[in-house]
Amino acid sequence: MGLITAPTRGSLLGELERPADALRHLGPNWYAAVMGTSIVANGAAALPVGFPGRHAFAVSVWAVAFAMLAALMAARAVHLVRHPDVARFQLLENPATAVFYGCPPMALLAVGYGTLVLGPGVLGAGPAVALDAVLWTLGTVYALAVAAGVPYLMITRHRLVPGSADPTWLLPVVAPMVAAALGPALVPHLPDGQARATLLYGCYGMFGASLLATLVLLPGIWTRLAAGRPTPVVLTPTLFLVLGPLGQSTTAVVQLGNAAGLAAPEYATAMRAFAVLYGAPVLGFAVFWLVIAGAANLRAMRGGMPFAMTWWAFTFPVGTCVTGASGLSRATGLDALTGLAVALYLLLATAWAVAAVKTVGGALTGRLFVPAPAPAPA
Repeated sequence: MGLITAPTRGSLLGELERPADALRHLGPNWYAAVMGTSIVANGAAALPVGFPGRHAFAVSVWAVAFAMLAALMAARAVHLVRHPDVARFQLLENPATAVFYGCPPMALLAVGYGTLVLGPGVLGAGPAVALDAVLWTLGTVYALAVAAGVPYLMITRHRLVPGSADPTWLLPVVAPMVAAALGPALVPHLPDGQARATLLYGCYGMFGASLLATLVLLPGIWTRLAAGRPTPVVLTPTLFLVLGPLGQSTTAVVQLGNAAGLAAPEYATAMRAFAVLYGAPVLGFAVFWLVIAGAANLRAMRGGMPFAMTWWAFTFPVGTCVTGASGLSRATGLDALTGLAVALYLLLATAWAVAAVKTVGGALTGRLFVPAPAPAPA
């Protein structure tokens, strides 16, 4: 019988004892990479100013995100079939991984929206609309399920330590906000009358549900941060997740206001005014929080914070602020908001490039497929 030699470190999947187990611990957090890639494409399309090659770049990145989503869905299907015990543990027993079930629906929604605004030149207008409608519907149902289901598991099944709230808890409840922000784009493709109004007000309902759930969670998250409770250093990037509901809710009210003229013309003026009156102060707080989160992460990086999949938190939340600032720029005509949108997009593109390169490297060696050890406090 021949000897079985372990893979050498540095080779393909060399960090794994058994390369066949590469998908054993593949969690829902990997969908954050799809979200981050999608928002680079969608954010480029949303910018109030153009640059040479913008559309071609955005379409290319959307195509990459689409391929990533398909590949990841296939990989997760294999994971669920081959390792159902791990999948059950990730959802039912481990609150640290259960909250990341908010990522898959947001990935579906983000790729779907990219298909609608960037895909017609590739797929044709009709197929692009149809595919977005399917992805938005699936993503919305999924988002509502995790927004209610994960908190339910936290209350009834997960063993949580008092004062343990962290920004990842926002992931399940912010998913309906993404649906609320991206659903209005489908309004023009529905029949006039009840269908359009139902979608519009349904999106407002998800906006309110997600916003209030976020307001319930934020005090607990701030209490832990302000009390100085030890936080794993690899979770420092998750401070950026607070930007998600801020930027996404701003995007949502702008998109809803834009769609109101077709779905609820009698309230369109009020809804567009609400978009500015709500979005401007919320985006202001987002910039304030960006400074805090950025400073904390610079400190952690100087201390040697290693790369982990949490670095993708630098992408999608910032991207929601790009789309929010871009929408407000168009609504108000303010050059300052245009400049803010461009600056945020440059930050987003840089963060995405870094996270993407490090993720590819970590995936090829297998390091990112190894179960993480107990993280050290910051």
